[in-house]
Amino acid sequence: MSRLRRAYGRALDLRHGRIEMMHGSGGRAMAQLIDELFTSRLGNPQSGQGNDAAVLPAAPGRLVVSTDSHVVSPLFFPGGDIGCLSVNGTINDVAVMGATPLYLAAGFILEEGFPLADLARIVDSMARAATAAGVPVVTGDTKVVQRGRGDGVYITTTGVGVVADGEDWSGDRARPGDRIIVSGGIGEHGMAIMAQRESIGFAADIVSDTAALHGLIAVMRASGADIHVLRDPTRGGVATTLNEIARQSGVGMMLQESALPLQPQVAAACEFLGLDPLYVANEGKLLAIVAGDDADRLLAAMHQHPLGQRAALIGSVHRDAQCFVQMSTCLGGRRIVDWLSSDQLPRIC
Repeated sequence: MSRLRRAYGRALDLRHGRIEMMHGSGGRAMAQLIDELFTSRLGNPQSGQGNDAAVLPAAPGRLVVSTDSHVVSPLFFPGGDIGCLSVNGTINDVAVMGATPLYLAAGFILEEGFPLADLARIVDSMARAATAAGVPVVTGDTKVVQRGRGDGVYITTTGVGVVADGEDWSGDRARPGDRIIVSGGIGEHGMAIMAQRESIGFAADIVSDTAALHGLIAVMRASGADIHVLRDPTRGGVATTLNEIARQSGVGMMLQESALPLQPQVAAACEFLGLDPLYVANEGKLLAIVAGDDADRLLAAMHQHPLGQRAALIGSVHRDAQCFVQMSTCLGGRRIVDWLSSDQLPRIC
C-alpha cells in the first residue's frame, strides 16, 4: 500500500469507487486504474512491460488470429460472467482451427459510473480463466465513455495461436458420408442468460457452459480420427453454425432430433419462451465433422474428457446442391433447419 500511496497519493477505492471520465484521459488516474486493477490481476511478464505493445517470442507453425467483442447482458449470470466468457470464447475460436492458443489481448470500453468492485470482479474472472487455460492476457487497452453511452462494460479480446503444418480444419472440408458430433448439451449458455434476464426459476438451475475447449480438442486430435471441420456454435447456435458449414462446403446435412443432447430444464425453458434450442448460443461446446469411419473412435476419445462426456452423434453429411440442413423429427417427419432472419436472443455473448 505504501508504494501505491507514493505513486498515486492513495489507492483505488475498489469497494465504493466508480469509473470516472478521468480514468480514460491518459493521465495519472488512467495509469492508476491500469496498474492497480488490470495489471495487478492479469499480470505476467509480457503485460507488465509497460509498453504500447507486447514483445512475444516467435513460435513455429502458422499463426492463427481471432478477435471477438462481448456485449452480454446481464454481465453476471449463473456459471460465469462477461470476463471468463471473453477469455474462453476467443480461445475457442483459435482452438477450433486446430491451433494451440498462446496469447490474448483485451480491450475494455467502460461506462462512466460503472462500479470499480464489479470491474475488479470481472477482471479477476478473466485472470482465473486465462490461468486455467494457460493462455495469458499480454496486452490491452481501456477507454471510458460518458454515462448512458455504454452498458457498463464491453470487452474485445483477440487471441493468437499457432497451427502445425498439415493441420487444416476449415469450414469448406465437410464431405458426403461424414458424421456430425456435438460435444455436449446444447443451448445452456443462452438459456442461462435468458433465465437470469427474465427471472425464470426451475427445479434445476440452468448454468452457462462457458469453458475453454483446447484441452478437449487436444484429446480429439490425439485420437487419430480424420477430423474435417471444428466449430464452436456460439451466436445462432448449432443450426446457424451448420448452415454456415454446409454453404462453405457445398453439401447438405441431416440431423436426428432424437439424438440431440438437451438438458430437461433447457428444453423446458425453451418451450416456455417459445425458442428453438438449435438456435440458442453455446459457449463451451463444439461441433465436429469427421470422416464416417472415424466417428465412433472420435466419440470414444471425447467421452474420456470432462468437457466431452455427453458428446453425441447427431447427424450426417450428404450431397445436396441446395446446401440444406434438415432434421428428422421425433414424430417421423422432416423439417428444414434454416437460417434465422433475426436473433432469438439479443446480446448473449
